[in-house]
Amino acid sequence: MQRGFCIVRLVGILWMLMFPLVTYADAKEYRCEVGMQLGGGYYVGDVNKHIFMTPLEVYGGQFRYKFDQRWALQVKAQRQRLSFEYKSTTYYNPVLHLDAIAEFNFFRFGIDAHDRRVKRFTPFVFLGIGASVFARDASHKGHTDYPLLNGQQPLLVQAKEVGAGIYLPVGFGLKWKFHERWQLQAAWQHQVYVIKGDGLEGLAELDDPDNMNGTNILNNDYVSTMTIGVVYEFARKKRICHFCE
Repeated sequence: MQRGFCIVRLVGILWMLMFPLVTYADAKEYRCEVGMQLGGGYYVGDVNKHIFMTPLEVYGGQFRYKFDQRWALQVKAQRQRLSFEYKSTTYYNPVLHLDAIAEFNFFRFGIDAHDRRVKRFTPFVFLGIGASVFARDASHKGHTDYPLLNGQQPLLVQAKEVGAGIYLPVGFGLKWKFHERWQLQAAWQHQVYVIKGDGLEGLAELDDPDNMNGTNILNNDYVSTMTIGVVYEFARKKRICHFCE
């Protein structure tokens, strides 16, 4: 009788020791993610009379490396098509954004039936550094008289130029993991330009055309975007021991 009790007790101890390993095996975690985003936004700059005057179309892709269930490093590329009209001239400015971002989840993000601290849904925030490359293209709308800026030299038409700028991307979003490997994400991002950030319009003549200088809140260029994306996870984490196989 005593021998049988010892065997049952030993089995119980072994099960308690192995339970964390079983839990770890059920909770499949992946190190890497790739995804695509689509959305819109707005531009704020020298030619804007209203903040929401110039809508943007945005699309791109991302790669994310997860250190754990809260922290991750993300590399993202997005393309925007900035267009606006100023004094009878329409401007088209395709912009490519490249970001390196540190990301933090408010909850431990994932799927784990044995750990209530792990959530399928979490808000997140991010901050990083980015660079913009833009190809400027101005086209006249067909008027015979070229518009003047401040009564001085005529505005260039059919002008093409390539420029770049450095900015700080900051924002927040929501994630929902609806499958072991798949997520839906929504994010808002604001880009504050810090180096050569007052040139998205494409021409030097459009840098403070109304002579407002630093008193104009729209004197520097900003871009804000809202995107929705689908994310796929891969590169499963290595397990701790062979019992988890």
